[in-house]
Amino acid sequence: MILECSQCRTRYLVPDTAVGAQGRTVRCANCKHSWFQAPPVGEALAAPMAVPEPSAPPPEPAPAPRVPEPVVPRTAMEAPRAQPAPRLYEDALADAGPDYDPFAPRPPFRPRKNPARKWTAAAIVAGVSMLLGLAAILYSGAPGIAAQLGLGIGGPVETPLLFSDKSVERKVMPNGSEALVVSGKVRNPTGDRQQVPDIRVELRNASDDLVYSWRITPENRQLAPNGLLDFTGAKVDVPANATVVQLSFASEIGG
Repeated sequence: MILECSQCRTRYLVPDTAVGAQGRTVRCANCKHSWFQAPPVGEALAAPMAVPEPSAPPPEPAPAPRVPEPVVPRTAMEAPRAQPAPRLYEDALADAGPDYDPFAPRPPFRPRKNPARKWTAAAIVAGVSMLLGLAAILYSGAPGIAAQLGLGIGGPVETPLLFSDKSVERKVMPNGSEALVVSGKVRNPTGDRQQVPDIRVELRNASDDLVYSWRITPENRQLAPNGLLDFTGAKVDVPANATVVQLSFASEIGG
């Protein structure tokens, strides 16, 4: 069957069994839009087939009787085996060579593991986890963390999209805190569908120093030709010395 995304009109060819008789929720790999896909008409109306019950397994055959091995009598002419003479410990060491270690572990014993190697691996895993956690905090736009640490959260990205109807307001919340509300529209002046990146909001002081920044994630990632997309973002208790608001389209972290 063919699935078509209602947002970006991307079409997918999938087998009928992927949706199932009850239908399921699917997601577009292009624009991340999700919707409920009903099952095909033929599959939804088909009655479930009866599954035959498994027949009982055949009985196992009885084991064959064990035949005792014949006992061969020892003849009187058979001579007893000669036992090797014991060797001295010094002679065994001389034959083993200069690299022989009499105290080395032997099977079933195992050589002792190095605990320092285990702690080194644990430290590496912990360091990687900390770096991933810091990257997630910066990407989510935690208030002022990137600016305080001197780290960027993505530079401007090249895109034909434009901002229009920009608005900046300071509103007092019921709890007494002050919120900075930034809103506007994203316009696509081209004749092609465009990908909408995150919107970066930068607050600067009178010396043009960056004092605060965060990201606004747009509701839709795809913008039709000559289309408009509204966006709104707000933060509470931003720095009081922020006097200039700058908007840009942000790239990935470190870009």
